[in-house]
Formats: sequence, structure tokens, C-alpha cells
Amino acid sequence: MEQNRALNALEPFLALSKSATSARAAADLTTQATSASHTFVFAELLQTPNIQALAQNKEYASHLKLLEIFAWGTWQDYLNAQSTLPPLNEQQTHKLRLLTLLTLLTNSTTTTSTNGTTTNEPLTYSHLQTTLSLASPRALEDLLISAIYSSLLTGSLSPATSTTDITSVAALRDLAPGSIPRMASSLDAWQARCDAELQSLEAQIQGIRERSRREARRRRVAAEGFERAMSVVEKEREREKGAGGGGGLGLGVGVGAGTGGKRSAGEGQEEELDVMDLDGENVGGRKKGGAGGGGPFSGVGRRLG
Repeated sequence: MEQNRALNALEPFLALSKSATSARAAADLTTQATSASHTFVFAELLQTPNIQALAQNKEYASHLKLLEIFAWGTWQDYLNAQSTLPPLNEQQTHKLRLLTLLTLLTNSTTTTSTNGTTTNEPLTYSHLQTTLSLASPRALEDLLISAIYSSLLTGSLSPATSTTDITSVAALRDLAPGSIPRMASSLDAWQARCDAELQSLEAQIQGIRERSRREARRRRVAAEGFERAMSVVEKEREREKGAGGGGGLGLGVGVGAGTGGKRSAGEGQEEELDVMDLDGENVGGRKKGGAGGGGPFSGVGRRLG
């Protein structure tokens, strides 16, 4: 998004470069392009024939050098060659500081923590203020706020700790000649960090899977043990139930047999034991509906009587 906007902002100056046939007109065009508020890339303008022709003009060759600094240089590069370069107007000064800020944040140093991860080291107010030749922390904050509102970077400021917390930087700097090998080296280092992170994640995943398997095995063993214990308990209950029922039957028969035909010795009176057969008939010597009736247990009744 930011790159498209910057390229669109450069289009009018590319069109004007075709008619800037004189060295003065080409030099003025570089000043206009670097002063415009939305132009942040200049490689295409640098490649146009009329702008490249400034290198052959001693009076205006410095304008070509200045345009190169805006394309891939920094504020410090300008200060180092200030005596041989055209003076900057207010818009150019602000623009070059913004571009330098993008370079500083992109190339900010990294620190490695104890667990092997790398993180961006926050840039302090004092470092940025000195590098950008700003008079006060408030001037630095104004520059950072301007960059944030221009969508050049995303982040926050921490005046309490005098640090910046930048999360993203727009890719709006042109590539300097010979920068491809350095970029490839940076990409290789980034890939190595990504591979290390992936290996760390894979190790963590394997550890989680192993712990999950151990937990599932522990639960399975516990469930099997519980089932075995419950089976033993159920068998014990069945055994106790069977033993208790047999004892009750034996007790009933014993009592019946023991009391059948018993007489009271104290009073000399005969006790009569009434025993009911399966059909509900009294077999103790009498039958329902009549005395001394027959039946399968009538003999027993007479003996007991």
C-alpha cells in the first residue's frame, strides 16, 4: 500500500524528467521531487537519462549525489558531505530525517535471549536524537508521530522510559548499489532463525504428544484396575448373598423340626403345631373345612398330634 502510494507520487516527476533536457531543469526537478511530501522512493527517477546526465555537469553534479542520498543514504551521509552538497530546505530536511529513521529502525540491532530467540532492541531517545541531530526529545517525538501518521511505521512511544516500541516499518528505501549480497546474507540469517524456531516448536509438540500418550496410558491402567477391583467386589457380594440365603433356609427348617411335637412339661398340656402345606392347608392334624382331613401331610399331622 505505502509502496504504491510512493510510486504514484513519483509519477509526475518521471513525466517531467523527459522534458528536463537542461542541467538546471534536471537539478530543479531533483529538488522538487525530494521536497514533495509523499515521495519516498527515487530509484526510477535516478535512472532517467536526463537525471543521469547531471553526473557530467560539474555545476549540478551535486544534485545527483543528493538525490542518491535521498534514495538510499542517511542524514549522517549528508552531514559527512554537506560542504559539497546543495543546502536543504525545510521540507527536504524533514524528509531525509524520516528516511533515515526508516533505515535506523530497519537495521536496528538485535539481542539474543537465554532461550535462543532474537528480539529487536528498543532504540532510545538519546540515540535517535543524536543520530538525527534533533535539539530535544520533543522534536524527536514530533518526527516519530509524523512517521506514524504517514504510515511509514507502526509502533508506540514511551516517554517515561525514553524508548520506542516499533512493530513494523514500511519498505520504502531504495536498494543501494552492491546491497544485494548484504540483503541475501540478512535473509539467510533470518531463515536460520526461522528454522531454529521451527525445530524448537517441533520439539515442544513432540514433548506434548509424549506427555499425552503417557497420560492416556496412565488413565487406561487406572481404569482397568478399577474394573478389576469392581469385578472382585461384585463376586464377593454374590458369594455373601448366596451364603446368607442358604443359612436362612436352614434356620427355618431347623426351627420347624425342632418345635414340631413339642409339649409343655410344666403344665402337661399338649401344644399343637400348625403347619401349612403349599396349597395353604393346615396339616397339623386338621384340614380346612373339616377335622382330621386327609392330604399329603395328614400322617405327619397325626404323628405330631
